[in-house]
Amino acid sequence: MANSQDIQTESVINRRITQVAWITIGLVAVYVVVMASGWIPSAKAIATQAEGSQSSTGVETAKLYEQINSKDGYNLSVSYGDLGPQLLASGVINYDAFAAIYQNAGSPLSAEQIDALKNGSDQEIVINSQNAYYLLNFFWAVGLANQNAILTEGPMVQNSDGKFENFASTGGWSLATKPITDLYASLDLIPLTEEQQKLVEEVAQGVYRPCCDNPTHFPDCNHGMAMLGILELMASQGATADQMVEAAKYINAYWFPQQTLEAAVYLKANQGIDFAEADPRLIVGKSMSSASGSKRVHADLQSKGLLQQAPDQGGSCAN
Repeated sequence: MANSQDIQTESVINRRITQVAWITIGLVAVYVVVMASGWIPSAKAIATQAEGSQSSTGVETAKLYEQINSKDGYNLSVSYGDLGPQLLASGVINYDAFAAIYQNAGSPLSAEQIDALKNGSDQEIVINSQNAYYLLNFFWAVGLANQNAILTEGPMVQNSDGKFENFASTGGWSLATKPITDLYASLDLIPLTEEQQKLVEEVAQGVYRPCCDNPTHFPDCNHGMAMLGILELMASQGATADQMVEAAKYINAYWFPQQTLEAAVYLKANQGIDFAEADPRLIVGKSMSSASGSKRVHADLQSKGLLQQAPDQGGSCAN
């Protein structure tokens, strides 16, 4: 297993378009950081087409990719507030270790990210292919430390025999200054009303990720824990269930660009639906965004010759 500085930089899908022309759609996919028991891909991936002959299929796929990983990003319509300073002060994030992850990956923290960490920020968060990896780790810390009944009474406790620290989302967090058992659900970072709590629980139960078969309500991996943190923040700042699910659709797309591209191609090929128009609850639901659902989609595309080979990328939830 790689260590926390290992980076998997590129995965390429070659696709046969006609008997006389090949179009290559490059997916520059994933910075990977392994933390104890899981590895974290970034969502940075760029779809390109080879010069020369243009097929309608190739153009269509490029358009679909722009829908899932738009260069403009997706505005979550929420701000960090003082989450960063609280995470640093409480020891959930060791700033030097956190910053080193990005420095060693060749993508150091930006001045804006450093300021948000150290001083907080009221600027709205826009997720894109450049900051998706940062947001994954930041909100992993948020979801992990925030005091919420989902962590203290839900599947994380019910399925661990009291050893919640053994999950990838808990034992895998190595960027703290204190033991994970001291930090887990320990801070009132995002207070929620009773109505907001119900909203988070409702949405979290229907949002899956392609690295495992558990919903966000059971955040046993880094992606699930980070998504939980984002949903909590959105609910606290007045987002509706529809807004939260739509945000999850695009967050997953930046964290899992390959699997989301396959979902987009699947919908276009089988139902004639563009990803941008697709029901967010379908996209993030178990049938398409869980590990088993994503594999089913992939197998369908392979059987129809819409994928030539399985790419070696995606998230891991090993624990």
